[in-house]
Amino acid sequence: MASCKGRIRTLDLRRTMTHANGDLPQLQAADGPWSIYLHVPFCASRCGYCDFNTYVLAAMGEDAIPGYLEAAHRELDLAGQMWRRRPAVSTIFFGGGTPTMLTPAQLGELVDHIRTVWGIDDDAEITTEANPETLDEDVLSGLLAAGINRLSMGMQSSDEFVLTILDRRHRPGRAVEMARLARQVGFDDVSLDLIFGAPGEDLGSWRCSLEAALSAEPDHVSAYSLIVEEGTRLAARIRRGELPMTDEDDLADKYLIAERVLTEAGYVNYEVSNWARPRDGHDHRCRHNMAYWLGRDWWGIGPGAHSHVNGTRWWNVKHPATYRSRLAEGRLPVEDHEVLDAEQRHEETVLLQLRLADGLPLSQLTEVERHRADHVVEQGLGAIQGGHLVLNLSGRMVADRIITDLLV
Repeated sequence: MASCKGRIRTLDLRRTMTHANGDLPQLQAADGPWSIYLHVPFCASRCGYCDFNTYVLAAMGEDAIPGYLEAAHRELDLAGQMWRRRPAVSTIFFGGGTPTMLTPAQLGELVDHIRTVWGIDDDAEITTEANPETLDEDVLSGLLAAGINRLSMGMQSSDEFVLTILDRRHRPGRAVEMARLARQVGFDDVSLDLIFGAPGEDLGSWRCSLEAALSAEPDHVSAYSLIVEEGTRLAARIRRGELPMTDEDDLADKYLIAERVLTEAGYVNYEVSNWARPRDGHDHRCRHNMAYWLGRDWWGIGPGAHSHVNGTRWWNVKHPATYRSRLAEGRLPVEDHEVLDAEQRHEETVLLQLRLADGLPLSQLTEVERHRADHVVEQGLGAIQGGHLVLNLSGRMVADRIITDLLV
């Protein structure tokens, strides 16, 4: 679901999982739109804060990309055989890793394969993430020609010091330049990802990063607080005392700055960490991510990719070599799966939809939880609007606590 450029802080809800290693039950899609996620696990280098399933391409051998592509196409064919019905795909998202380590033509062949297997809606949103250093005018034009109509770039910061702390390779200003160039070559939907809270980043630096991003007039901005994940180089440096740990008060101050700067620039917060600018009759929310947050169906293609179909969730084996070998044997590369029961699906609905500006339908709550929702309103953290519990800015700041209180 998330990209290597930032992640949403979520709760660790305890759940009882039903496992069946490597096998999937018969799948029946729910009604409504569905999506495809394609995980491209390769990067030119590994960022110090990243704990995603990524691999440095230069260390993977000359056949890494051809082998990945052969396996991904096989998985698409096998996935198509699992459906009792084949609805057209409404969103496609290339994530990673750095999907633009593949050529535009290679990405386009995967899009075409999806069209062959299931069909693609005429107005489908087709996104690729990109590292700014992998882009130029020819690549951007090639992505458009391949059918990709939404570009999501990892900018993270405009501060060279912060980029160095995060082990980002692109130079300050490159993301802004590529966002402007993307618009010039014909992209109508451009998104920039930012991260706040890096060790040593002050409030002025964060404000400058926001203003630099806005200078490119993107349609969408994601602003994620830095999460220090165990096992990363950044975590090791903090543990050794080389860098200070992130501070919750500092993160809160920076979130408030993001809300103020983006709102004043005409952007609308539609999920705790995401803002979109209405333009040309389109609100520019990321439809693919909305599918995740609304609990819809998606199939994840690639090493370590996760999928969800009507309450069944599964995840692929992580290593590209194992992924390839499973598919070479004609098997889906599933490592494990879980079937969510009613209580688990309820928890996830509360967890995800309360983060949305549209709010959580009160119809999704039990009678006890509705009384707890009234307490949220009494605390001044939200309101009941149109039959939904909608968090205000203060509520967004403590969304995880509110979710816990509702579900206890």
